[in-house]
Amino acid sequence: MYKNPDPSIYGMPWRAESFNGMPWRKLGKSGLSASVVGLGTWKFGFPETGDGARVNEEAADAIFNRAHELGVTFWDTANRYNASSGNAERVIGRWFARNPRLRRDVVLATKLCGLMDGRTPNHCGLSRQNIIDAVHASLNRLDTDHIDLLYFHQPDPTTDPEESLLAVEDLIREGCVRYFGVSNHAASHLARLDTICRTSASLRTRVCAVQNGFNLIDGEVPEYPALVGTLPYCAEQGISYIAWSPLAEGLLTGRYNDLSKIGKGDRLFDQNEPRYTEPAIHEKLVAMGAVADELGVSMTRLTLAYMLTLPAMTHVIPAASSVRQLEDNAAAAALVLSDELRSRISAIFGI
Repeated sequence: MYKNPDPSIYGMPWRAESFNGMPWRKLGKSGLSASVVGLGTWKFGFPETGDGARVNEEAADAIFNRAHELGVTFWDTANRYNASSGNAERVIGRWFARNPRLRRDVVLATKLCGLMDGRTPNHCGLSRQNIIDAVHASLNRLDTDHIDLLYFHQPDPTTDPEESLLAVEDLIREGCVRYFGVSNHAASHLARLDTICRTSASLRTRVCAVQNGFNLIDGEVPEYPALVGTLPYCAEQGISYIAWSPLAEGLLTGRYNDLSKIGKGDRLFDQNEPRYTEPAIHEKLVAMGAVADELGVSMTRLTLAYMLTLPAMTHVIPAASSVRQLEDNAAAAALVLSDELRSRISAIFGI
């Protein structure tokens, strides 16, 4: 009887749990793995066009190159980023065009739902029409033949969810989408999608990941109260919870701990964001900064490392506007926290 040859004959193990030193984890119950620290590309684009981007193509290329070296190859984008320009996707696509051999190393996620690629009612929402058109438009901008993880960016109350899921199913059968997730969805939305998937004879599609807001200051972001409770639901159901804005727009990087040093050029100062001076928040930031100083690590690294220990929080997708920031984010994956340290951080934030 034929037996598979011993992989050691070829000097290679039969499987990998990491890439370039970065640990990877499964997305929910699926077979797809991705780097535990990912890369958010919300502000990647072409600032010279007025698209509102903050990271131009040259800076983005340097970040992508270093991200691959570090194994940070779970890249997150959306078609509507930067004033519905599609430019965040284009920057990634142009990098793929220059580095075609590295495409398979990247787990690429993008999103759709909001008005994009036109102005009619059929250019938005989760109708079959828009899902199929939007995916093919994204593939063109991304210069790739498939999307590894497709998210619905938000629910669409005007479209039957079964219609939306069947469109994704067809795209998966076509081969241009591999896995499916949702963003900014509540536990009730997830339960409804699961019921439809389980009871429909035509559907094999399942939600493997949810990307919702979460940070240590706010927990599940309170601007969207209906979404609170999604993290424990994901833990119960075996769905990966992936946090957008895990560093609370920079508050949890330590940049705002010393208020005397804040001024022009600091993002939240320039945005006139009052949260960074709120006494209750500032007290938590200073306390977290003290723990980081004790360990001799950055507050960014400590924050992301702690988040990766939370039930269902399998991956984090922080943004990076420089290689230095990317490297700091990536270092979180190697930081092991004792039970005592985790208890101290939990006491600071109540999480």
